[in-house]
Amino acid sequence: MSTFKDVEKMFIVMDNSTTKIKDKLELTYLDALVETGENLFFQEIPKEYPKELINDLTEEYKKVNLTEFGKEELRKAFQLAVLKGMKEAVQPHHAMTPDAVALFTGYLVQKFIKKAEQITLLDPVTGSGNLLTAVLNQLKEKQCDVFGVEVDETLLRLAWVNANIQKHSVELFHQDVIKPLYADPVDVVVADLPVGYYPDDETAKGFKVGEKDGHTFAHHLIMEQSVNHLKDTGIGVYIVPNNLFESEQADLLKNWMKDTVTVLGLFQLPESLFKSKVHEKSILILQKNGEGAIKPKQAMLAQLPSFSNKTGLAKVMEQINEWFKTEWEREK
Repeated sequence: MSTFKDVEKMFIVMDNSTTKIKDKLELTYLDALVETGENLFFQEIPKEYPKELINDLTEEYKKVNLTEFGKEELRKAFQLAVLKGMKEAVQPHHAMTPDAVALFTGYLVQKFIKKAEQITLLDPVTGSGNLLTAVLNQLKEKQCDVFGVEVDETLLRLAWVNANIQKHSVELFHQDVIKPLYADPVDVVVADLPVGYYPDDETAKGFKVGEKDGHTFAHHLIMEQSVNHLKDTGIGVYIVPNNLFESEQADLLKNWMKDTVTVLGLFQLPESLFKSKVHEKSILILQKNGEGAIKPKQAMLAQLPSFSNKTGLAKVMEQINEWFKTEWEREK
């Protein structure tokens, strides 16, 4: 179990060293965080840094040893530093999956692949790697081949550092996820889908969810693209906007889904996690159709209580466990 004290200790060193690099080298906080993450991982400070900075960082890094921290402690400390940097950056695509949601996603993935010893996993919108590594930390008994895709260079570098300091082996691709992907088909996709329009109309028209006139929703395209990269009967766990099936392009999405996937579950996330109704999200679980795909009599459907409501959450967990016994494992 990660302890708040250890997370705090690691965050303070990351934050202090990042701030020193930021001020001395005139970088953004996030770029400086990449630098300090690399320094901590490789256990060396670049010789070209100014001497005063080298001395300051040497003193700072002496306070911690990465090997003394668990993966979750490192992930949470790094997450806090990224969140601080994102407040400075204020870019709309710089958003992080709330911690409780990332952990619940990992719990769901772990339930679906319980009997597999080895899995392949893809996050098509990796961001800084928080969701991906939170999921991996719950699959510690499994052998995982992992792929991540991210179009934003700063976020990609953060994901690389994040995976490295937690000792996760992840193959990262710097590209637009809607363009052809060079990763092999995988068993599981996890994605916190960015909501908005995709600007390249010509590329979008090659997809079944593609709008014929005007821009297509990027989150629809990412779902179709990532399902294309699932093995037959593979599982996709997506964090989606609550109005996914009510938008003006919902019919295109529904028609594609009807032929391609089976809905295994839909969990509406607690309202308290979001600033306004417009930003509220759910977790949607799909299985790609194929030989051996399971067609449950009913999907898991639930509105999740606040993650601090232990009694309410325990009831939902009971219902989930029951569903796995009666609808999923009976078919295995």
